[in-house]
Formats: sequence, C-alpha cells, structure tokens
Amino acid sequence: MSIIKAKKISKSFKKSTLDWKRLCVERKDTVALEDISIDIDEGELVGFLGPNGAGKTTFLKILSGILYPTSGSVEVLGFNPWDKKYDYLRQIALVMGQKNQLWWDLPAIDSFKLLKEVYSVSGRNFKKNLEMMVDTLGMQGIVQRRLRNMSLGERMKCELTASFLHDPKVIFLDEPTIGLDVFSAQAVRNLLQTINREKKTTMILTSHYMGDIEELCKRVVMINHGKKMYDGELSALKKQYAPERKVEVFLHSVKDREKFAKLPFEKSLEDAKGTIRVEKERLAVVVEKVFESFEPENISISDIELEEVITKVFESQTH
Repeated sequence: MSIIKAKKISKSFKKSTLDWKRLCVERKDTVALEDISIDIDEGELVGFLGPNGAGKTTFLKILSGILYPTSGSVEVLGFNPWDKKYDYLRQIALVMGQKNQLWWDLPAIDSFKLLKEVYSVSGRNFKKNLEMMVDTLGMQGIVQRRLRNMSLGERMKCELTASFLHDPKVIFLDEPTIGLDVFSAQAVRNLLQTINREKKTTMILTSHYMGDIEELCKRVVMINHGKKMYDGELSALKKQYAPERKVEVFLHSVKDREKFAKLPFEKSLEDAKGTIRVEKERLAVVVEKVFESFEPENISISDIELEEVITKVFESQTH
C-alpha cells in the first residue's frame, strides 16, 4: 500500500540578479523540480540520487511540509503535509545533514527530554529508544555535552537519535552519514537497516556516499535538473549500465607485473593494481586464468562502482 503519493510535483523559485548595465534587479523563475510523480509503499527504503542542485533536498522538504510545490499534489500517511497537523508531524521525522533541529546551547540529553514531551512519548518508550540509539551509535560520552561543543559527526548522531525517539512511521534522511568516520557511518547504516526491518519504517534517503545507497536501498530514484530520470531497482540499473564485473589483481613485484601483462584479456594497470573488466558471462574463464597465475589473497572480484553507473546514466540522458 502506498503511503507516500506525489503527483506531478513542480517547484520554481524566484531568483534575483543585478543587471549592472541597466542598474536594475531582474527576477527570474528557476525550476527546481519538474513534473515528478512517485509512489512509495510502507516499509520501503528508497535512495534518491543526483548531483548537487538536482532537486533532491527540495523534494524531501515538499514531502515533509516545509515547502509548498508550485504545482502538483502530495499525500503522506493520508495527510496533506502542508496542513502541518500534529497527528501528521508526530508520525514523521526529517534529518538534514547540514541543519540542526536540537537546541544549540543545551546538552543533547535535555533536548531529547524536551522532544519526549513535544511528541508525547511514554517514559518506557523514551528510555528504550534512547538506550538503543546511544548503544548503537556509541554516544555514551556525548549526550551530556552541549551541541555547540560537538563535532559535525557527533551532532549527526544526536540528530538521528532525536529523530527516532518518537518511533516515526516515515523518515526523510538527507545526507545522514555526513561528517561521520567509517565506523560510525557503518553503525548508522546498521541502525537504519534494523529499524526499517523491525519497525517497517518507511525511509527516503539521499546521500553522496555510494556505500549508503548500495548497502541500504533496493530501489533508487535518480533526478537531475529537477527531472526524474530513473525509478526502479538498483540491481536493474547496474545490470543495464554496468553489466560487467571487475577483477583486480594486486601486484607486489616486477614478476607479478610481467605475469599480469601476459594475460590474454583487455586490462589496465595503475600503480600496483591491475584491473580486468569482463562481461559476467565470461567471468569464469577470466577468473580461472587469473587464479592460475596469482594467489587468491591478491585477487578481488567486484561489481562496477555505483558512481560510474550514475555517470553513465546521466551521460545517456544528455546525448
């Protein structure tokens, strides 16, 4: 059942520019979104992809009720987001990597307690959710500190914690792992997977970190210049635009380089790593040859990186 329904959403902004020759200010319409429609079912975790300025954040702000569209309609959990009804707001959450929803001069724990009252969270659920978030994200030494004294990564952990305290049914996540180290980012991804699986929380995620998208999202939506370019399974996207696999061999000596050069396949060499790109149908033949010449621990087999897939999609749409 679709709990997010967006139909023909468009959004334009007035942009002012100074005309120095005429010494006047001109106001022009800048299109941020153009005719985007999308349905999202309960429990889906959908990734939104696109370059900076593509319209991803604008779309999340419209779904959450922060911005009005220029045209089109949206229904989330049966509500019109722009009515900002309490029954709607208490069922959603919005996390924006560059924005704070917590109080800057208060210790994080005090902000959490205030949000407990705002969202009418029971003492039992508040304690359970807070303990889970603190343990999962390693925040034991953070929650007693003021937000202004935290690093960006620590603030992001607190923002995520605040967003899940009231058990939202829908959460919009804009760059949720920004500023986090590798281990903390993985902890956040594990947390999102667990909440999505166990609580059936519907999530829309934007991220420039391809690891977030690949690990979390089966379905992706790609937008560029405000237009939807793709909506479907990530696996189908990769199959269409990057059907080959990548065999990498780590070369530790001149002899290794010589052996790699003799392999009868199209290949490339960069520093101490050799790469062979091969269609999946021929993978077994290539791998067999490579394993005849090199130790297994020096060989890596992987899909093409998602960044490359996205680049191919954009290029195909502009030609």
